[in-house]
Amino acid sequence: MKEKSENKKSVISPLCVLAAGLLWGCMGLLVRSMNPCGFTSMEVVIFRAIVTSILMAVITAIFKPGELKVKWKDIWCFLGTGIASMVFFNFCYFSCMKYTTLSVAAILLYTAPAFLMVMSAIIFKEKFTLMKVLCLLATFAGCVLVSGGLPIPGFTGLNTVTDASTALSLPGLLLGLGAGFGYALYSVFSRFAIKRGYSSFTITTYTFWFATLGCAPFINWPHFIGTIGKSAGKLPLFLLLTILTTILAYLLYTKGLEGMENGMAGIIASIEPVMASIVGVVVFHEKLTVMGIIGMVLVLGACALVSLPARKKAAG
Repeated sequence: MKEKSENKKSVISPLCVLAAGLLWGCMGLLVRSMNPCGFTSMEVVIFRAIVTSILMAVITAIFKPGELKVKWKDIWCFLGTGIASMVFFNFCYFSCMKYTTLSVAAILLYTAPAFLMVMSAIIFKEKFTLMKVLCLLATFAGCVLVSGGLPIPGFTGLNTVTDASTALSLPGLLLGLGAGFGYALYSVFSRFAIKRGYSSFTITTYTFWFATLGCAPFINWPHFIGTIGKSAGKLPLFLLLTILTTILAYLLYTKGLEGMENGMAGIIASIEPVMASIVGVVVFHEKLTVMGIIGMVLVLGACALVSLPARKKAAG
């Protein structure tokens, strides 16, 4: 019976992570809906955090009231997911954009699966395999191509960066790598919480409670509240997109972590930039380059390969 349950997890978990990555890839819909209304990047972050923390608290209290209880000795897990990961990642990512281009910031963010794989090998003793390493390299290469190019001075074949000195500035590099590291920390601290018996509902709820508290000092509250008031007619759209791209996405990803290794989850979740590119082409009529298509194929191939062991196990 236990083996059957494990086999079921090995099939469902990659699908949950894949679905989460696809939903995260639709985040551009929310950002591009809110930015024209006057919301800053950090205001979009705290809007997501506030909405998610409130709705998750209500949903969990109604349907899973027992899962709102956590032990004080385990609070550090949620401080980790909410502040060490969520707040730190967003702060580094948006700060990085001040020193470099958007494409380079995105590329540096995609170092997250590498950070995650290394940390998981050290902390949770997850094995390094040739397949994982190859999939990781393919995923990163694919994300670079999908994001628009390589920030290499003098290399024009794939390079879309016009100011190489700005693209490769030390503050931008460090902040970009910090964003990737912070992004990876969510899976690490979530794993600690899962090992202590907490569900995806509990982890997501407390993550965004602490994320709200952590983001609060960085917000111009009069501007934020005033912008919400001016955008009242669009609030239903903002709420719907937040539910899909944040609440549902994090619930699915955290649920997926329950049945698979962090390293594999990180690679599969890298489907996000592929979905973002598809949304850009379909909704915002952006151009899709040949290199972008090759990048998509690399990421999709890596996602398929890294989930093969789980499917074989289930079949056996």
